[in-house]
Amino acid sequence: MATAKPPIKVDNTARNAVVVIAVVLCGATMKWLTGILAPLALAIFLAVMIDGFARVLRERVRWVSEDAALPVAIVTAILLFGAAAFVVGDNAAGFAAQVEDYTPRLNALIRRVYALLGQQAPASVEELVRNANPGQYLVTVANGARAFLGPAFFVLIYLAFIIASRRGFRRKLVAMFPHHLERDDAMATFQAIRVGVEQYLWVQTVTGLMIAAASWVVMMLVGLDNALFWTFIIFLTSYIPIIGGMVGTFLPAAFALLQFTTWWQAAVVFGGLQAVQFIVGTFILPKMQGDSLNMDPVVVLLSLAFWGAIWGMPGMFLSTPLTVMVMVILAQFPGSRWVAILLSANGNPHTPPRHAEVSEGMG
Repeated sequence: MATAKPPIKVDNTARNAVVVIAVVLCGATMKWLTGILAPLALAIFLAVMIDGFARVLRERVRWVSEDAALPVAIVTAILLFGAAAFVVGDNAAGFAAQVEDYTPRLNALIRRVYALLGQQAPASVEELVRNANPGQYLVTVANGARAFLGPAFFVLIYLAFIIASRRGFRRKLVAMFPHHLERDDAMATFQAIRVGVEQYLWVQTVTGLMIAAASWVVMMLVGLDNALFWTFIIFLTSYIPIIGGMVGTFLPAAFALLQFTTWWQAAVVFGGLQAVQFIVGTFILPKMQGDSLNMDPVVVLLSLAFWGAIWGMPGMFLSTPLTVMVMVILAQFPGSRWVAILLSANGNPHTPPRHAEVSEGMG
């Protein structure tokens, strides 16, 4: 009579080591496939935003039919992005012309900075640029522009195919998970990811608009030129955690040093924008987020560095929603759940409803 084989016990140390090795290999693969995966990730999150907007139209706007909600959302998104591009292009041209007018003040500012550093200043900004030999950077700038236009084109292509294939997602899910229990778990995981990403993008967009509007008021009161251009830059940088607010505050204040002959205008711009960032980030943003994000602040900083090192600027924009997605997925497997617990803020990462009930019953 054959005896049953005892179950194979997996050592926790070996299992954790496998998880760490898998994370390193996944990071190296994503770095290697940046040109493919970064545009795809941007397209997916744009599709999530458009899909969420279409769902809001179906639920809140009665005169928009269910079939027309998605086309209306797509056209609205295209118009908004087009208007944003026009605003940036129009104001960037005026900004470049004004910088030439501010050349004498820039020369004086350079001399002051060199004097504070105890070094001999160049005679003018033209000499400073000439000493820097900008010709050697022309190839880098051209490659950077080409590197930006290429992914932008692929993002639009990916977005079009993602939207076109969204109707077949449920049929694919049924084919992949024929059993109802597995299908419900997979659907619950997908819903948790979608809700977390949509909530994050919605909160960042609303708070970014608040910060941008209040910053525009501060810059207009001081009389800063190209306030609309700087407002749009502040809104874009609000999507980058931690360092985005610092960049959006520093740049307008630095430009104020060139525009005005006295220092107090730059101080008011810097202090006003810092106050806006502090009020929104301390009181409004946590209240809107609630427990939906559920990420440790240290993890937010580390995810910014991690995704920025892998995918550059797109990774910095998507660092938080990508980490939310990873946390939700890792929480579904016993071998990687401990990683999701470390990533979460309260030690209870997002789980599908059935798993949450089971854990509470066992606990």
